[in-house]
Amino acid sequence: MVLLRKLPGMPGWPAALGLRLPQKFLFLLFLSGLLTLCFGALFLLPDSSRFKRLFLPRRAAAASSSASASSASSSSSTGDTELPRSPPAAAEPRHASSAAPRRLRDRLRGAARPAAPPAHTAPGSRPQVRGAEPASTAPAAARDTQAPSRFDYERFQQSLRHPPRGRRPPEDPETQARRMKVKEMMKFAWDNYKQYALGKNELRPLTKNGHIGNMFGGLRGATVVDALDTLYIMELEEEFQEAKKWVEKSFDLNVNGEASLFEVNIRYIGGLLAAYYLTGEEVFKSKALELGEKLLPAFNTPTGIPRGVINLGSWGWASAGSSILAEFGTLHLEFLHLSELSGNPVFAEKVMNIRKVLNKVEKPQGLYPNFLSPVTGNWVQHHVSIGGLGDSFYEYLIKSWLMSDKKDSEAKRMYDDALEAIEKHLVKKSAGGLTYIAEWRGGILDHKMGHLACFSGGMIALGAEHAGEEKKQHYMDLAAEITNTCHESYARSDTKLGPEAFRFDTGSEAMATRLSERYYILRPEVVESYMYMWRLTHDPKYRQWGWEAVKALEEHCRVEAGFSGIRDVYSTTPTHDNMQQSFFLAETLKYLYLLFCEDDVLALDDWVFNTEAHPLPINHTNFKAKAGVQ
Repeated sequence: MVLLRKLPGMPGWPAALGLRLPQKFLFLLFLSGLLTLCFGALFLLPDSSRFKRLFLPRRAAAASSSASASSASSSSSTGDTELPRSPPAAAEPRHASSAAPRRLRDRLRGAARPAAPPAHTAPGSRPQVRGAEPASTAPAAARDTQAPSRFDYERFQQSLRHPPRGRRPPEDPETQARRMKVKEMMKFAWDNYKQYALGKNELRPLTKNGHIGNMFGGLRGATVVDALDTLYIMELEEEFQEAKKWVEKSFDLNVNGEASLFEVNIRYIGGLLAAYYLTGEEVFKSKALELGEKLLPAFNTPTGIPRGVINLGSWGWASAGSSILAEFGTLHLEFLHLSELSGNPVFAEKVMNIRKVLNKVEKPQGLYPNFLSPVTGNWVQHHVSIGGLGDSFYEYLIKSWLMSDKKDSEAKRMYDDALEAIEKHLVKKSAGGLTYIAEWRGGILDHKMGHLACFSGGMIALGAEHAGEEKKQHYMDLAAEITNTCHESYARSDTKLGPEAFRFDTGSEAMATRLSERYYILRPEVVESYMYMWRLTHDPKYRQWGWEAVKALEEHCRVEAGFSGIRDVYSTTPTHDNMQQSFFLAETLKYLYLLFCEDDVLALDDWVFNTEAHPLPINHTNFKAKAGVQ
């Protein structure tokens, strides 16, 4: 090293210290390691501009920071060089159970998250990929965020065709009584959460305490935010005010920890947006926008496909690894509304770029695999599922088209093409006549359907309403058949609640054949399809099936201090898992309540539901153009 070289006529300075040869070697080794550590911290750690400020003059550090931000926020299309692919190792999907071993939770949905591809560049730096398309720089985005919102809430209210809570008189006494029963269940769930776990993410009803978990990066109150719109729609006024007060006084966004981009978006941002649109209370809008800003660094990848996990603290660094289809494909609804409310187009630009990447990459047999590299924009493996890992991507395509007031033709085309491929390759009929959607692993079918896939009956029915006349009845029939299969998974269990997954390949049909798939964690997907099928057909069997689910929840999941999932739906004396999931209040109880309401309560021609059942308005005004919708 130059600094340690001897000068003529002068002994080396280690020698001047009287060090012997072995000591000199150790001394030089230590000094070399120290210098390497310093330079590594300076140039290789995430957001290295923070470290450069320690060593560079203020002006030079500011210039370095600006250049780093500009580079990080630019996005590119698929590159020409693909990094080596790693097989997935264990993942966490949609509505995973925060109680379960890490994810997705027992949503997890039992899949595997691929290992991180080998890093050819340091975190926070951007490799040069040919074909990169420059995007907005971070400084420009920051300036845009300060732009005043032009959203006119009164105009929005006038655009609604029905009041959110409806105006029609109550129907027959039996339906009204069932609706009131679901409302009582919601109040019971909320009251116990408030008493034993307020401010925590979920209630543990057996031990009467709260659970925080590690999905939300230090954010608290997931149940509060998830419950807001359900409390409002059910006219639980006092309880809604309790939840609103907690958001105003105690909801702290200054946290530092790794969070699931997907879960924070669907639960917190979706819940806050819905509460704002329903009430006009500014606190919900401001919290949603502030939290939305914290998610933007997840998109700082070579392709603009976001990482699945992001640090919500000041670094804003997203972890490495493959991105999951259901996670990066389940941002569109919320991010368009963030742009609408903030006047900042960056949110819409981020999710429209995801569309560009997906439209460029080749789809095997027209199908969308579940894992994509955010570095190369290529699929990591060919596993296709309409359940966990894939599910809500498809849901958001048809709902994006509906939310745009049917102007987003690209979303409709993508949905139609995907559904056609799904029906061709994955939809099967069992020997007993049950229609199901299998999973696809590189061309080999796994004849299994997860509880999470049971949302698809409602989705297909919703899309069928807007299909061509020659296909409308076909898709309504398909939706009815899938919903019937999911009902059978409930009807064939001893508790009349459905397992996490059920199979069609071992002689028994629509039943779990593995011990690890026999649990039920208060999931909503089956009753979600009942609600859509009722609204679109008014066949009374869907209300009857929903009532059977209410009775089963009361008998097997209601405990002294709330509701709990169960570990085995085939046991008449089930063991409880001690977790009242936040999505039970956001989704399961909301869909059951709407099933027994008139159609003008959260009418489907005014609202779409995000994948956490938070209602977001169909934009009958002009935000299609702002969002760049085609």
